Amino acid sequence: MTYLLVYISGVMSGFLNVIGGGGSMITVPILIFLGLPPVVANGTNRVAIMAEAISGTLTYKSKGYFYPKMGLMLSIPAVIGSIIGTFIAVGISDDAFNKVLGIIMLVVLGLILVRPEKKFLSGIEIMEFMGKRKIIAMIAFFFVGLYGGFIQIGVGFLMIVALALLTGMDLIKINALKTLIVAVYTLAALLVFMTNSRIDWGIGLVLALGNGTGAFLGSHFAVSKGEKPIRIILAITVIVMTGKLWGLWL
Repeated sequence: MTYLLVYISGVMSGFLNVIGGGGSMITVPILIFLGLPPVVANGTNRVAIMAEAISGTLTYKSKGYFYPKMGLMLSIPAVIGSIIGTFIAVGISDDAFNKVLGIIMLVVLGLILVRPEKKFLSGIEIMEFMGKRKIIAMIAFFFVGLYGGFIQIGVGFLMIVALALLTGMDLIKINALKTLIVAVYTLAALLVFMTNSRIDWGIGLVLALGNGTGAFLGSHFAVSKGEKPIRIILAITVIVMTGKLWGLWL
């Protein structure tokens, strides 16, 4: 039953990630509610994130959206930040993690509903950073990696806004670049969680399988149905889960 619930939550997460993001807001709380210590739930979720990011990167590459030079440049500071953030995540207490997780879930839910990144998706497209823009980009992605290493939830929105402001690229190119960077820094985070024994590999692999299934279903059916009903369901789910994490109800 546990593996079935993990698989279902993975399907939901993959589906949400395809149509708008925020899938980890489902999987991390579910793993905690199923009995995993919060830090282990956080680490185990990275197995699915890694699998999804690799799959997405290969898909984008096959369609001609692959930017290794820019991706590597931004991945270096992101990896450094990710390692620091992951060590913070490994050392935090379970109660503190639950409180922080609840706050972050509500903030990310607001970003999902409002979608502020859309107004930044315009401007002159820049495919190579130079001078001050390069320094700003590397500093920005150090902090993106720091946050991603710590908790991951909603990091995609931060990256979309940062890349839109820094590059002016369209959303397809941004998502391709974002997916590549996530794959690189998640590997670093995964290694830290793994060396600190903060991963349940059985559950992680089932979750990854669920994420893959959800991403497949989402890519085929979600666009035609629209995002609005999914966002409403997500909002209700996040509010219920946040209340549970904060101990507001049983």
